[in-house]
Amino acid sequence: MTNFRIERIPFDGSALEAWGSADERHSNWPVVYTINDKKQIYVGETTNPVRRLLQHKTNPERSKLRRARIILSDTFNKSVCLDLESHLIQYFHADEQYQVQNKNLGLSDADYYEREKYRESFQEIFDELLKEGVLTRSIPDLENTDLFKFSPFKALTSDQAVAVDAIVNLLLADLRNKDEASIVVRGEPGTGKTVVAVYLMKLLMDVAKSKPDELLDQNTMFADLFEGDQRDVLKDLRIGLVVPQQSLRKTLERVFRSTPGLQKGMILSPYQVGNSPEPWDVLIVDEAHRLSQRARMPGPALNAGYKNINIRLFGEDLDHYTQLDWIKARSSHQVLLLDALQSVRPSDLPAPLLEGTVAEARKTDRLFHLHSQMRVKADSDYVGFIDDLLRGKVTEIPDFGDYDFRIFDNLADMRAEILKKDKEVGLSRLVAGYAWEWKSKDDPEAFDIELDGVQLRWNTTATDWINSPTSVDEVGSIHTVQGYDLNYAGVIIGGDLGYDRETGHFFFNRDAYFDKRGKENNARLGITYSDDDLLEYVRNIYRVLLTRGVRGTYLLWPRAWSGEHLPITKEANPSE
Repeated sequence: MTNFRIERIPFDGSALEAWGSADERHSNWPVVYTINDKKQIYVGETTNPVRRLLQHKTNPERSKLRRARIILSDTFNKSVCLDLESHLIQYFHADEQYQVQNKNLGLSDADYYEREKYRESFQEIFDELLKEGVLTRSIPDLENTDLFKFSPFKALTSDQAVAVDAIVNLLLADLRNKDEASIVVRGEPGTGKTVVAVYLMKLLMDVAKSKPDELLDQNTMFADLFEGDQRDVLKDLRIGLVVPQQSLRKTLERVFRSTPGLQKGMILSPYQVGNSPEPWDVLIVDEAHRLSQRARMPGPALNAGYKNINIRLFGEDLDHYTQLDWIKARSSHQVLLLDALQSVRPSDLPAPLLEGTVAEARKTDRLFHLHSQMRVKADSDYVGFIDDLLRGKVTEIPDFGDYDFRIFDNLADMRAEILKKDKEVGLSRLVAGYAWEWKSKDDPEAFDIELDGVQLRWNTTATDWINSPTSVDEVGSIHTVQGYDLNYAGVIIGGDLGYDRETGHFFFNRDAYFDKRGKENNARLGITYSDDDLLEYVRNIYRVLLTRGVRGTYLLWPRAWSGEHLPITKEANPSE
């Protein structure tokens, strides 16, 4: 459909002027272009290619580049070029062959006439760039990388863009007025909370480091943030991204290390915040519901650390202090991204505290909602379906279009399908509730999950397990997959979650739940957790696991656990 051609010229004034005079469309037609040397690349779009390229020669950063590629097509229009530009920026960043010079000016995932047809034809352009060696990996490979999935160059959905714009402007107003306040962003699984967090970090740093005379594309969403006194307001601010989960923290460190303007050291644990001698101006907190309240920590060092931080920050170790209190004590402004229904342990921030935080943000017009589903490619409300399923409100499976949702009776069959999908598209993994003892921690030769003649082990690493070489032959726990995408997720429901068909109610089986910290009482706070309390955490765990799959989710709920299958009949499974 694009009928494209790529013209290659040296990036110097005389060559550009000669190219511009060769065809009137070279100064009056929408194009996408790249400028690069051996290490750096810039991607842009314009309706006046020769003038725009000559303007780049006046940019000190861009002027050092050596080669230009201009992608032309008789069928291009402005919307197509913006879309192609967005894809190329993301792919070059994920490919890591070049350092991408682009700033975060606001790429959006806008719809336009015959978008899907155009996107299909983009593949020919990507193939040509791959053949030339400008890209080194195929598009499917790039889209499976963490650098792509957590890219600060992601094209934002409309609600993400609205939230980012409002958050930055609120922060700017607060900083000017010296007001200290929190902003809350709430979103279900797959709505891109982590994407928003990373995007905000990149945008704030780009504005802070921009130059007053810098030439920017005025058609972009956030171009106005680079004007006026904004850069002066943000200049020299100390900004950090707090990530409670170790695995996700390590992944984002790599993303930041590969992104101009960002640094690995900007990714922080709650303990790093509490122990820091210097405060922050702005702290963005991803997965804020996973911050901890006072409880028994896993190991004496963390327990002692919690006490020492409380004393250091507040003068005494009172039990009501949480890690959220640390963050507020060590920063003037906070952006909290959360979903209370993704709390998976009693040690996470308590529900009343999260509800109060949301209520306060709502009262002061500082609450933003993310609704658009970025992860699950289903035609209907898949997350809503999972919520209803886990509360016994579902009797049949809706039509999810091309989304591959299936129920399996046998682990061997489900595993075979996951292995098949992993060979086809990659990133297909088995995950499970914490309903099997972790024997292999002490005995590497032991198997943890034995079911339907299949013997499997839990994840052998907690850091970036999804991408580890042994992960396809293992089973991931909640603590290795929360915050991540999979192409296909094979979810094993364990004996911790049972269903009583007579009453139509789910129940929690304490004896079949092996996360010790996930079920222990909080003696320090005098809290005893009932089976009903723990049932909610287990529901949340399975909610997270069942919303990891981008292309499909496979579900195994063995009859042995409750005497019955799911409250969905086998006949209701449209994939069988």
